[in-house]
Amino acid sequence: MIKTTYYDVLGVRPNATQEELKKAHRKLALKYHPDKNPNEGEKFKQISQGYKVLSDVKKREPHDKGREHMIKKVLAPPWISLICFLEEKEGCRERRGKNVVHQLSVTLEDLCNGATRKLALQKNVICGKCEGQGGKKGAVECCPSCRGTGMQIRIHQIGSGMVQQIQPVCMECQGHGEQISPKDRCKSCNGRKIV
Repeated sequence: MIKTTYYDVLGVRPNATQEELKKAHRKLALKYHPDKNPNEGEKFKQISQGYKVLSDVKKREPHDKGREHMIKKVLAPPWISLICFLEEKEGCRERRGKNVVHQLSVTLEDLCNGATRKLALQKNVICGKCEGQGGKKGAVECCPSCRGTGMQIRIHQIGSGMVQQIQPVCMECQGHGEQISPKDRCKSCNGRKIV
């Protein structure tokens, strides 16, 4: 059974040719255009969508088979489909870095005519060899100097009965709170977990 939704909207038979579709679309678009019929904006959208689907062979075939969800996939750019796939996947978390803004100098002529500029960027990514562990499994230990806080507390006496507490970054672990012995460190990232 052929689904006739868009065929009904355009007022054509399901076996209509491309020329018949074009003719029907032009006639209805003129009749229901928002400039002529301000109250028929929704009808005009349906006519445009119907023609868009039926005039494209890739979109018409799924429509004829009654698979509208396939039309939506064909209409969407490939990266939208990938995002939808990742969002549907359980346990998927967004792995996106901070937004980066770069100012480029362009002339008015470039803006009007279009221009291409290349930009080289560097970013930190999780090490693929150790998968962000920094070394072998179980090699990461809590720093004994700061007990995992990344800071060392130092108390200095500055006068009679007066003390000052300072919290500098731990020199042993550089503020990370963990240590990896040199022999167990990942050779790719040297224990930094990122490259």
